[in-house]
Amino acid sequence: MTRFQKLAVAALISLLVLIFVGATVRVTGAGLGCPDWPRCWGGFVPPSDVSEIDFSKLPMEKFQRAAEKVGLDPSSVSEESLRKEFNVVHAWTEYINRLSATPVSIFTLLTFIAAFWQRPKRPAVFWMAFASVMLVFVNALVGAMVVSSRLKPMVITIHLALAMLMLGTLTYCAWRGTDTPWRIRLKGGGKFLKLAVGVLLLVVVAEGIIGSQIREITDEMAKAHLHQARSEWIGELERSGIYLFHRSFSWAVLGAACWAWWLTLKHREGGAGKVEHAAVGIVVSQMILGMVMARVHVYAGVQLLHVGLAAVLLVLCCLWWLGLSRDVQRG
Repeated sequence: MTRFQKLAVAALISLLVLIFVGATVRVTGAGLGCPDWPRCWGGFVPPSDVSEIDFSKLPMEKFQRAAEKVGLDPSSVSEESLRKEFNVVHAWTEYINRLSATPVSIFTLLTFIAAFWQRPKRPAVFWMAFASVMLVFVNALVGAMVVSSRLKPMVITIHLALAMLMLGTLTYCAWRGTDTPWRIRLKGGGKFLKLAVGVLLLVVVAEGIIGSQIREITDEMAKAHLHQARSEWIGELERSGIYLFHRSFSWAVLGAACWAWWLTLKHREGGAGKVEHAAVGIVVSQMILGMVMARVHVYAGVQLLHVGLAAVLLVLCCLWWLGLSRDVQRG
């Protein structure tokens, strides 16, 4: 592995960690643990108790305007209401999420700088590294919008979608940043294998987009049933058409994975490798986790794994597809 690839892999791993931490924030309801940005309760480090907060440092008018934009009475946002909202666990959870963005920014920037030496031979790597840096910058602004919009569902979905797009750009950099990128050697035929993996990649992306819409629905339900236990209202989700489609569409993901798996076993030298094993294993695991949430209970830990493994699956599918590139196989 080249030095450039090590930087790209470090950026990719740090982004996966950030997605897991971000999923923790959303699952635990800690999205407004720090109501301001980039500070947290007016300071650079979260307070351990509400008595430590200097409310004069908080942009109260900004909070009120944000509340009005989402249909709330701006007068409902006051020092007294913020005192009641303070939760030290939520504050530190959100703060750790923000800190987790730092290594992503550093490693992505270093990857972009190192990409200047890649540009003469591999210009696509340079532009993918440049796109990654731009995505870091844009997503930081969207992250601020998440807080200022008081967790507006569509803004959260865009935030996650940009992170998923960045997984693709960094995966390409990590894979192609060498004269001899990893490739899948075929023993003949297999003309439909890359198509099958491409279909798998597309359905995984589609299922992720639909899943983000489900999260929006559950967030809105949680607000509508603010003081009720989750077990009392989560059954409403079963009557949502998009939720039922999401659950049924998971079979399309499993079918695409089995198709790509079967073609790999048939045409790859030595049979399926670690990437293919891991991808299909995660698809099966996601089916099991989905069944647990549908038939047993929507546990926070299960939700966390479901979102995090979806990100890892996306990386593996991208790598699987890239490994089948014809130009690389000829070289």
